[in-house]
Amino acid sequence: MYQSESAPKWIRGTIVGAYQLAITIGLLLAACANQGTHARTDSGSYRIPIAIQFLWALILSIGMFILPETPRYLIKQGKYDEAAKSMSRLRKLPVDHPVLIEELNEIKANHEYETQMAAGGYMDCIRGGMLKRLLTGMGLQALQQLTGINFIFYYGTNFFKQSGIHNPFLIGLTTSLVNVFSTIPGLWLVERMGRRNLLLFGAIGMCVCQFIVAIVGVTTSSVVANQVLIAFVCFYIFFFACSWGPVAWVVTGELFPLKVRAKALSITTATNWLLNFAIGYATPYIVDSGPGNANLGVKVFFIWGGCCFVCMFFVYMFIYETKGLSLEEIDELYETVSRAWNSMNFKPSVSFQQRVQHDEKAEATHISSEA
Repeated sequence: MYQSESAPKWIRGTIVGAYQLAITIGLLLAACANQGTHARTDSGSYRIPIAIQFLWALILSIGMFILPETPRYLIKQGKYDEAAKSMSRLRKLPVDHPVLIEELNEIKANHEYETQMAAGGYMDCIRGGMLKRLLTGMGLQALQQLTGINFIFYYGTNFFKQSGIHNPFLIGLTTSLVNVFSTIPGLWLVERMGRRNLLLFGAIGMCVCQFIVAIVGVTTSSVVANQVLIAFVCFYIFFFACSWGPVAWVVTGELFPLKVRAKALSITTATNWLLNFAIGYATPYIVDSGPGNANLGVKVFFIWGGCCFVCMFFVYMFIYETKGLSLEEIDELYETVSRAWNSMNFKPSVSFQQRVQHDEKAEATHISSEA
């Protein structure tokens, strides 16, 4: 939310997508820590990886004192002058620059227009057109987890070991490296291909790779089969990392108007973590053998592949193209375009400043006619 509210529209997708890049770097560093400590026979095998995490909390705590508050939040609080200073710092423009003033006035007019419609409580997240946007964000975050990516990073070491692959920790390190470097092209593609096309591209690629891994895993077991399994898991990670990894956060960060953005994003992110927890908790019972377990093994990739197929349908039906639009113009997009597949042709027609001025003139005319 902070990134989407602070970034200019022409590079917003890349900046918000950098959130996912930071996650992948964290996963890589975690894999390195695990690789360095897994052979220890004392409590340092888990205390050291946990202790390293305190460093990042310290960096984040200090950094948030340095960063400015977002201009949209300050305008929501009625602090226009502070919003101008924040925008000036973020855009590297003087406070009185015409471009900066125009953007701030548009944000202010949008907020005034929204507050005329509703107060912005949690119930407003499910009223009218907001329900469609909220369900879209929740579905996107849920499906991001159901692609099975965290099965690889939470449970990959045990899975590769059970599949007969030697040195599964090294394989885990390799998949983390693939994850980091594959995210980088996604940050470029999100502003070239757009959100909708990139999500479709990723869903198709992941679906194909998942079914290949599942079919190879259940039909043969050999050194070559293990190599194919590793290769297509890496291809799958590439498709995820350049599409659903960063773009899910980009889209949810853009979906909601200012009045409910914080509350709606809290719900969509909670959906992500709920599915994250559920998959992490249930996976051992689904994959492992033993009493009461499903013993699916490599067949679990049929489930992840099926979910990726659902992802394709979901993107086509529900994801609007928001590339190159300001957060205020995205509100107009959802108000005027009823079908996601028609969003590619949307052109903003009127600014919120003009809309507010029109409403004020209409109200003045109505009062005059009554008099």
